[in-house]
Amino acid sequence: MYIFILLKRNNMMQHMRTNTGEKTYPCEICGSSFARKQNMLQHMRTHTGEKPYSCEICGSSFTTKQNMLQHMRTHTGEKPYSCEVCRSSFTRKQNMLQHMRIHTGVKPYSCEVCGSSFTQKESILQHMRKHTGEKPFSCEVCGSSFTTKQNMLQHMQTHTGEKPYPCEICGSSFARKESILHHMKTHTGEKPYSCEICVYSFSTKQSMLQHRRTHTGEKPYSCKICGSSFTTKQSMLQHMRTHTGEKPYSCEVCGSSFTTKQSILKHMRTHTGEKPYSCEQCGSSFTHKESILQHMRKHTGEKPYSCEVCGSSFTAKQNMLQHMRTHTGEKPYTCEICGSSFARKENMLQHRRTHTGEKPYSCEICGISFTQKQNMLQHMRTHTGEKPYSCKMCGSSFTQKASMLKHMLTHTGEKP
Repeated sequence: MYIFILLKRNNMMQHMRTNTGEKTYPCEICGSSFARKQNMLQHMRTHTGEKPYSCEICGSSFTTKQNMLQHMRTHTGEKPYSCEVCRSSFTRKQNMLQHMRIHTGVKPYSCEVCGSSFTQKESILQHMRKHTGEKPFSCEVCGSSFTTKQNMLQHMQTHTGEKPYPCEICGSSFARKESILHHMKTHTGEKPYSCEICVYSFSTKQSMLQHRRTHTGEKPYSCKICGSSFTTKQSMLQHMRTHTGEKPYSCEVCGSSFTTKQSILKHMRTHTGEKPYSCEQCGSSFTHKESILQHMRKHTGEKPYSCEVCGSSFTAKQNMLQHMRTHTGEKPYTCEICGSSFARKENMLQHRRTHTGEKPYSCEICGISFTQKQNMLQHMRTHTGEKPYSCKMCGSSFTQKASMLKHMLTHTGEKP
């Protein structure tokens, strides 16, 4: 009876300290203080590394019994904490309380710098690193630093090649859980996020928000070096590499380096010969999505890019920009040998071969070499007999466009 009274008195005294704030148990190593002896002993394990509680199933060890019991639920599937609103279940009470804030809208954690509010303490700690610039998680392979452990672990997969999330429908694998969830919508066709301004719908919220900026003109991501602004963070980071010269993506076949992952994927097709984009009308195949979109305009006749000076229209933006130089006189590509300047990079490279004597394009039939690909293709027609240019008036066919245009003068009587 006496021992029972002492236990009740001890519990009452511990409870009283929660009101008075008294912390009578100090840590002898770091000086932290605790209201209960049990809490101080648990804290000491962070210094000693002691983990006295082990999982009977997988052998994982824990510093507290509570953590071990929570871990056991990953094996048993037990979720004892339920949301009273939507009936979602959770393994930990803390997770259920955090989830409840989705319904209540409560965001108890506020940033003292910019005023942003968050539902979870972890979220505000991560957010604060945007202000402080702190990146406490480092990659052991290349030394890159990250604001969150999750981002660092995802980055590590670029070294290991690990893709732990497979698609059960097509077998594609992904490094991130979010990526496979987005990918699954390509099979289901689900597009739950709609633009409020136009009729377009999107499979991810992020894609919809990025699209919305095409209406608002918002460019929230700025380059700290030159001040250029971008609609997406990814575009800004890629742009930054034009200043730093960083090319983090290397081709395992030829060693070429690239600033973006998309660029190296496109480049790899030059080795594999893969052409994943096919035209449904004529069957032509292309290595790049941009190429098939431009090609489709040959069928539709669409020319969405117009010259502001003379009104000429073009199927590709690059062609329009090159055309603009006929008005401005700009010749940004210079030959390093003789100093001649050119409006197009292709023309400068072709000109340089007059100095080097290089003839990289060879006929597969007779072996004759040419400085330009176009000349080699024209030559090939002497073997194949192909005459792709026809006169609309008399039907005569020619191997070269120039020959057909000259022939047309015999019908028009024009003497230029």
